[in-house]
Amino acid sequence: GGIIGDDGIENIHIGTLGIGKAYSRLQKWLKELKNRGIILAVCSKNEEYIAKLPFLNHPEMVLTLDDIAVFVANWNSKADNINHIQQILNIGFDSMVFLDDNPAEREIVRNFLPSVCVPELPIDPANYLPFLISQNLFETATYTENDLGRTRQYQEEAKRVELSKSITNMCDYLISLGMKAKITSFQEVDLERIAQLTQRSNQFNLRTVRYSSADIVNFTEDHNYITASVMMEDKFGSYGLISAVVIKIVNKHEAFIDTWIMSCRVLKRGVEETLMNYLVKQLLLRNIVKLNGEFIPTKKNELVRNLLSNLGMKQTEVDKFELILNDYTSVLSHINTEENEY
Repeated sequence: GGIIGDDGIENIHIGTLGIGKAYSRLQKWLKELKNRGIILAVCSKNEEYIAKLPFLNHPEMVLTLDDIAVFVANWNSKADNINHIQQILNIGFDSMVFLDDNPAEREIVRNFLPSVCVPELPIDPANYLPFLISQNLFETATYTENDLGRTRQYQEEAKRVELSKSITNMCDYLISLGMKAKITSFQEVDLERIAQLTQRSNQFNLRTVRYSSADIVNFTEDHNYITASVMMEDKFGSYGLISAVVIKIVNKHEAFIDTWIMSCRVLKRGVEETLMNYLVKQLLLRNIVKLNGEFIPTKKNELVRNLLSNLGMKQTEVDKFELILNDYTSVLSHINTEENEY
């Protein structure tokens, strides 16, 4: 509570006394959300060093800078800064919630970014937390250990974005990242995470078919399926498990791409091409001649409409594709890849 630039760090409202208790309870709740994998970002109209002072120096602050994935403080429009935050996080605006105690700021964001959820906070700060809990904005069915590291992963992504601004040649930028990927068939330790990806992924999701953990287990045990998952890291840190593919063997000569999902955090890094190189190799080892695929459009997955054609597959009819595997030319990638055979 209060305005740090005007009131000073000693006069903001936080802690165990008076209205400060309401802000402390709100911060504790936000910290719990962060520990469940919800991403916290700061969007402040201020000088950055002033906006960070409470996080650095106030003894009763619950949240610290380590809890914040992206911290933006300047004098630009908050709508512009939310757009910047969205580009770093690489998530849909409809996955973002903007909390602000200033009605004018809320209205600006509603007008310019209508997909962002902007709750109309109560006037009394004591009612913030009960109101927000009642909205059920952050309910998730499950969360995994991978979710606990999400804030750190996005802090690392912010560093990658800053590096990309300093390098004009995209090839040089990708090389400078020092990317390493490990491609394997689905491993037992990853099954829950892969199921979660099929349930949550909307943008980079070729067919948007949802699977349970039991379904994923069945794929690993059925020899009529080839599975592939990708773990990736670069010089800034680990992305974790970022992509999963399920290929169904239709008959002794043909296969079909049942599922292809990927985290949007690794877009334009060459992961799709690297994974396609791997899949073709595995299919040829099984004496498969042709790979078929399809794109099932939804409101959110326009991103992958051209995925299969960009990977060298030929369109046979609307949203249907095929590839004669012996005609495939392996694509150069800047990712150092470790892989196992199916």
